[in-house]
Amino acid sequence: MKWRFDPKSFLIFIIIFIVEVLIALFVNDSFIRPYGGDILVVILMYYFVKTFIETKALYIVIGVVLFAYLVETAQYFRLVEVLNLQDNKVMRTIIGSSFTWGDMLCYTVGGVICYFIDRKK
Repeated sequence: MKWRFDPKSFLIFIIIFIVEVLIALFVNDSFIRPYGGDILVVILMYYFVKTFIETKALYIVIGVVLFAYLVETAQYFRLVEVLNLQDNKVMRTIIGSSFTWGDMLCYTVGGVICYFIDRKK
């Protein structure tokens, strides 16, 4: 593992971040927002980490997907309510408030996409 700044990965992160914000603000459907957004959030985190850490793609994918699983597990245990943050819209959005197995699948799909994009590098 090596610390660095990769402008290409940072640019991809920024573009995906903008897409995520646009989805959150303007898309209210039953497919793109719930599934596409969850797939993209893993790709977003992957490129954020890849901006600063140079290592095998698989290591970053595993770390990011495990982190996403951890956040989803926190939703299962209603962490927002345990921390008494249910009225804080920002924290409720970041941590989330409802566990679904579909989200876990989407995170896995996002990780697989990242791995196949960068596996040969």
